[in-house]
Amino acid sequence: MAIVKTEKEIKVLAEGGKRLAEILRKVADAAQAGVTTKELDALAERLILFSGGTPSFKGYNAFGARSAYPASLCTSINDEVVHGIPSEKRVLKEGDIIGLDIGMKYSGLYTDTAITVGVGAIDADSKKLMDVTRAALAAGILQVRAGGYTGDIGEAVQAYVEDYGFGIVRELVGHGVGHKVHEEPEIPNFGKRGHGVLLKEGMVLAIEPMVTAGSFRLHLDEDEWTWRTQDGTRAAHFEHTIVVTKNSARVLTEI
Repeated sequence: MAIVKTEKEIKVLAEGGKRLAEILRKVADAAQAGVTTKELDALAERLILFSGGTPSFKGYNAFGARSAYPASLCTSINDEVVHGIPSEKRVLKEGDIIGLDIGMKYSGLYTDTAITVGVGAIDADSKKLMDVTRAALAAGILQVRAGGYTGDIGEAVQAYVEDYGFGIVRELVGHGVGHKVHEEPEIPNFGKRGHGVLLKEGMVLAIEPMVTAGSFRLHLDEDEWTWRTQDGTRAAHFEHTIVVTKNSARVLTEI
């Protein structure tokens, strides 16, 4: 069952979310040509620890992989959709786009957020992909209210993305968050209004559209973490942790 958070817990999550948003902004600013994804991960971990938190991704495994996730930051470049593993061999190049996904445990509670950024000058198609994904996240958040359904979010995200001719990922979904990295309910980025799980005031959710420039179909790399587009087209990923209120959503992971 989805866990409704108390006012005290939401206050802690809001503080943790604000700190995590500031960390992600600094990591995104550091995503420049010539920088390795391992350097970005090291920066993320330093900032998380300095802020009084602990990385929630490092050592995490709830997906059946043989090994736990080895880093504090997910770094997904170009056709990589999510969960790309940082490496000293992965050097960012002008024109790349990179998804940066980060989670933190702060005062015992978890928040999660992600952004996709361009490295230097990027092509118009990549910029459009990123802009549409960011706007789709906003469209999904606008549907959140107590008494609504997870399907309301999914329908809004899917409709927005597909109106632009992009693909919406099916294999991976958003989720509840707070006491754990992943909680119930699942938050698909597709669906039908009035269907799915009933939203209640105090639920804390991670809403995260994952959008592809071509087919929505994915495959999993041999590392058992990195998801890529099957057709090699680029992908973008944006995410916020939000709390369900009576008439709307409160975003916890923005500055």
